[in-house]
Amino acid sequence: MAPSQETKYIFVTGGVLSSLGKGIAAASLATLLKHIGLKVSILKADPYINVDPGTMSPLEHGEVFVTDDGAETDLDLGHYERFLDENLSQANNFTTGRVYSSVIEKERRGDYLGKTIQVIPHIVGEIVHRIKNAGKNRDVLIVEIGGTVGDIEGLPFLEAIRALRNEVGRKRAYNIHLTLIPYIRVAGELKTKPTQHSVQELRRIGIAPDMLICRTEMSLPKELKNKLAFSCGVDKNSIIESVDASTIYQLPLNFLKQDILTPIADTLDLPKTEPDMEIWNTLVKRVIAPTDEVTIAFVGKYLNLKESYKSLTESFIHAGANADTKINLKWIDSESIEEEGVEKALSGVDGILVPGGFGARGIEGKMCAIKYARENGVPYLGICLGMQLALIEFCRNVLGIEDANSTEFDQECKNAVIYLIDEFNDSSGLKQVRTVQSPLGGTMRLGSYRCNTKAGSLLREIYNDEEQIKERHRHRYEANPKYRKQAEEKGFVVSGESDGLIEAMELKNHPWFLGVQFHPEFTSRLTNPNKVILAFVKASIKHKNEL
Repeated sequence: MAPSQETKYIFVTGGVLSSLGKGIAAASLATLLKHIGLKVSILKADPYINVDPGTMSPLEHGEVFVTDDGAETDLDLGHYERFLDENLSQANNFTTGRVYSSVIEKERRGDYLGKTIQVIPHIVGEIVHRIKNAGKNRDVLIVEIGGTVGDIEGLPFLEAIRALRNEVGRKRAYNIHLTLIPYIRVAGELKTKPTQHSVQELRRIGIAPDMLICRTEMSLPKELKNKLAFSCGVDKNSIIESVDASTIYQLPLNFLKQDILTPIADTLDLPKTEPDMEIWNTLVKRVIAPTDEVTIAFVGKYLNLKESYKSLTESFIHAGANADTKINLKWIDSESIEEEGVEKALSGVDGILVPGGFGARGIEGKMCAIKYARENGVPYLGICLGMQLALIEFCRNVLGIEDANSTEFDQECKNAVIYLIDEFNDSSGLKQVRTVQSPLGGTMRLGSYRCNTKAGSLLREIYNDEEQIKERHRHRYEANPKYRKQAEEKGFVVSGESDGLIEAMELKNHPWFLGVQFHPEFTSRLTNPNKVILAFVKASIKHKNEL
């Protein structure tokens, strides 16, 4: 597209109920548009009042995804990055809380010159401003509005996209409504009434959808599509079905088969080019029908809602596709290891993973798993907390420091192997100060940091002999360098450092044992898997084949 043309907007709203997959649909559409040569970005606007999801429980809202610039965002941004293979920023996600905070700050400064501050025009105007800002220097910006049409929290956001479409005109704005077509098994029928009511609710606030994406368990008959088009005022070629798929990465290909880009290109005057999805298609085939398989123990504690580990589980899909291997994750509640024993829990696994987390619950079970991996030569990957616990386990069971602990679990512990540092430089180079009394929101070490790798180490090998790498973080506590020399004398290796902080550790006399303070899963994509995750999967395959 010629650079002189202005940004086109595609708004994605949801109806009937939540968790229908608006984020996946938006990311799939963005992928197709990118593959026809357009500069595409995505924005998630969340109507909840939290400033960001950083302090929300994973059981409440799923995973908190961290961007390169350190923003704690909705997990849908993870989907966007994984599909687009591009880094997004804090400009790509905002909430009602952030919008109101910004407007109130401006009012306190006197920016509104004494005006009465109202939802219209001030709150809506701030939302529109943020949408435009996210779309700068892009051919297309896809805007996903969180929640469901009819939610009271979402009204200002819907008013904002209505107003923006009026401002830029129909040739620059396109409305997609994702809704549910439920199948009533007793009656043996697919029902369109919930979708009709949802569209009516949209129309009441001045938004008419240009396209319907229909979540459904089965393919929609032609007659039903015609009925939807007639009753909802949508062109027949703009009724797109989103049938349950074997993998979310199949969705762009399913959309492409239904010619989803044609009605969008006609309205927005976009190039009508067939996207090149050959590499994507090959990887999807490997996800669906791989030639090998491996079993990895996933020792965590948020297992009641696996969405809390979304980026990590997706990263194993990426690694598996690139290794042509199915990754069977054996979900193990760390507390069950404490109760039932480690041998029973981990027998037969090809690799052991301890992911990040917060708090003392389940810690002893995780350390039992780490000890099992260390003593039995099973490939081990510890991420964030998983690295910290590997250090604690080593100090307790190899160095004989029985009371080695973290101040996160015991603030009065005498041998604080893991502790809270008072000062550190954030990802932008600014000095930050934190204490145990600091507010939880936004006070962690967040975003992308550089890490120097040790020559001859496993970490250096994994990153193709790169001396310096860059990965994302989300944590408060750090490894205490006081115990480093003593540990290194017993085979412990610090293989990654960042401004004096320990970023990665290994064991000399172990086939494959790695702990990293960063979160490799945040930078993993289907077409570009994270090197650490992929190396761990390959090590697990090798371990399986050698048994």
